[in-house]
Amino acid sequence: MVTVRTVRNRRDLRRFITFPEHLYKNDPNYVPPLHSDEFDALGDKNAALEFCERELYLAFRDNKIVGRVAAIINHNANQRWKEEVVRFGWIDFIDDAEVVQALIQAVSDWGKARGCVRIKGPLGFSDMDKEGLMIEGFDYLAPFTVIYNYPYYATRLEELGFVKDADWIQKIVDIPAEEVPQMQYAPVIEQRFGLHAVTGMSMKEMGRKYGMDLFHLINTAFAELYEYSPLTDKQIETYLNVYLPILNKDFVAVIVDADDQVAGFGFCVPTLSRAFRKAKGRLFPFGFIHILRALHKTDTIEALMIGALPQYQGKGASLLIFKYLLDGCRKYGVTRMLTNPQLETNLKVLSVFDGILETHEFQRRRSYVKAL
Repeated sequence: MVTVRTVRNRRDLRRFITFPEHLYKNDPNYVPPLHSDEFDALGDKNAALEFCERELYLAFRDNKIVGRVAAIINHNANQRWKEEVVRFGWIDFIDDAEVVQALIQAVSDWGKARGCVRIKGPLGFSDMDKEGLMIEGFDYLAPFTVIYNYPYYATRLEELGFVKDADWIQKIVDIPAEEVPQMQYAPVIEQRFGLHAVTGMSMKEMGRKYGMDLFHLINTAFAELYEYSPLTDKQIETYLNVYLPILNKDFVAVIVDADDQVAGFGFCVPTLSRAFRKAKGRLFPFGFIHILRALHKTDTIEALMIGALPQYQGKGASLLIFKYLLDGCRKYGVTRMLTNPQLETNLKVLSVFDGILETHEFQRRRSYVKAL
């Protein structure tokens, strides 16, 4: 018999956070997140709790943890998209229909008690959290920025009546050692639209001068994407504190216009997947050493976000972003980039590398939906 219990204290939360490490202990492609990041996301200090509600559940059988799930209501997103949805996220479970049914029932009951009529997921508090169940690409080491799960997850959810709501695609982009011919047009684009890349600044200086504007641009550029809700200034401050220390200015492209206003951006970071596996979720006593090494020596980077203001999309702003990022890649010997998940319906973004760089799809993720 399966019982579901609410997470009530820090000890429960630690068990919630560490359960996947036991579930995936023999899987060479699983990458554990840092415990500290999970405590920040799931604890009471998360800035998203200003407009979100959440409850965390653990499933037990014979007093042993066999599953976990987070129930989330993002009131800003529900208001923006005119829906009454409860989200499920951070879902993991053994391959057992009774376990996943009990977890989903707990989320459903919690959501219905608060007026929700549909359940969606896996989704987080905002688009900055990991989202989308992996349904293709299980033979790759997981990027450290996304969800990893066993193939049976999709089967178990579909058995409960969940259907596809949205898919995200991730691609591998091959980085050539030589200059890409299309980059010869960069000066023309700069002159025509008055755009140029910010150079000569440290990440600290760049964050202080452009940080808030960059995330405000993200709110504008991503406004119409699936289930998006704008980030608050408090959330932005949190993310700046998280990302600035690990970003290398050679992998960060900030494009500004003639008035020094941010027009486009690209944030990339050396992949930390192998370093996170070695760290086993812990920065101390030695985990930070593996991470520091990976930040300074890698042949692969992960694109955290790439975007531009609507008025510059399709007008060459992306070419300026790529030119700067490719220069950084050649400087450090990077040979490939893993894109962040991109909605399959966002054809403009999916085609941004067409005719410039070679790409191929390597993973696909899915958000599911079901009426309550």
